Amino acid sequence: MSTASDGRAAPAPSPNSYRMGPDEHGFFGMFGGRFVAETLMPLILELEEAYAEAKKDPEFQAELKRLNTHYAGRPSPLYYAERLTQHLREIAASKGLKGGAKIYFKRDELNHTGSHKINNCLGQILLAQRMGKTRIIAETGAGQHGVAVATVCARYGLPCEIFMGATDVERQKPNVFRMKLLGAKVNAVTSGAGTLKDAMNEALRDWVTNVRNTYYIIGTAAGPHPYPAMVRDFQSVIGQEVREQMLEAEGRLPDTLVACIGGGSNAIGLFHPFLDEPNVKIYGVEAGGYGLDVPNGHSASINGGKPGVLHGNRTYLLQTDDGQILEGHSISAGLDYPGIGPEHAWLKETGRVNYVAVTDKEALEAFQLCTKLEGIIPALEPSHALAHVCKLAPTLPQSDLLVMNMCGRGDKDIFTVAEHLGMKM
Repeated sequence: MSTASDGRAAPAPSPNSYRMGPDEHGFFGMFGGRFVAETLMPLILELEEAYAEAKKDPEFQAELKRLNTHYAGRPSPLYYAERLTQHLREIAASKGLKGGAKIYFKRDELNHTGSHKINNCLGQILLAQRMGKTRIIAETGAGQHGVAVATVCARYGLPCEIFMGATDVERQKPNVFRMKLLGAKVNAVTSGAGTLKDAMNEALRDWVTNVRNTYYIIGTAAGPHPYPAMVRDFQSVIGQEVREQMLEAEGRLPDTLVACIGGGSNAIGLFHPFLDEPNVKIYGVEAGGYGLDVPNGHSASINGGKPGVLHGNRTYLLQTDDGQILEGHSISAGLDYPGIGPEHAWLKETGRVNYVAVTDKEALEAFQLCTKLEGIIPALEPSHALAHVCKLAPTLPQSDLLVMNMCGRGDKDIFTVAEHLGMKM
């Protein structure tokens, strides 16, 4: 049995138990729960009950499937990245290795709105309607979740307010404009570092103030129970499709899965349907920023943090010795968060998933490599996963089937990349 960072024993799951969490109190082992103001507890309990009923309602599930197919454009393709595969095999050969995994991209950047975020937002907007809520709020970092929320609110004629850190508003201008075009009110949050953590703080304050008519669409697999499990369930369509598509393409399941991790919704969506497949290796890639050895210079909460409580759940956090939350850093606005979803924290403690970190520099290099070799411009978030694929694939046998979640497209990041590369637009 492994030991958690605070000295407590982490659970050692029995076979086929990885997909069974959380427990009735919202905990994955020692992580998760609901640490919220008393004002919010009735809403949280109402949401938990509504979601439990929706999961069992065939009409709810049928409508979600219809929207995923005809509105979001699912299933997203599973694409064999042939030139990247060959390039990394050549690198392996130059080092005297015979490796070079066969690389597939799960192309969720081709979804409506340009990322995986629409999967969760469609599920939650249906739930909000089911609960009779008439106003929607959300937080966003890179803006992709904000765009997806504004999109579903436009589709269903509901007013919405998006809270976005002022720093992210400046570096994600294309998405800010898209949100406004869709009719959303975008609130620039100036507290703290003006990034995702601060945006989520403000969204929670708004929710406490407007409890009666407001539904909060959380964009990642974090927050108080039932959000981590609910977001995971809506995003698990990614991994479910990968199972079917890989069986059709190769006649067997993948050997390796790789996804970037901020709060962790795209990753848990890919990983969850495979957690009870012991032969499938799984890697979550955090934002290493300037490097793990640089104080407050990264957003790798698992590799550089310790357990604590933030935004309604207990998980791994970047924090000082006295529990003050650090701001962190990443070139990617979507990974610039000082925490991780509680299920990921549990999967780290149990050893089921390997969590690694990639620097800004490595992500930028992978961004350019993928663009030039595959004609696909990735967002900076999955560029972190790509960077790890570039390290990992040459060490794996050529028979290894590797799937990386291309969870977002790079339109939103072209200004940031141009600035870092010293290129004029």
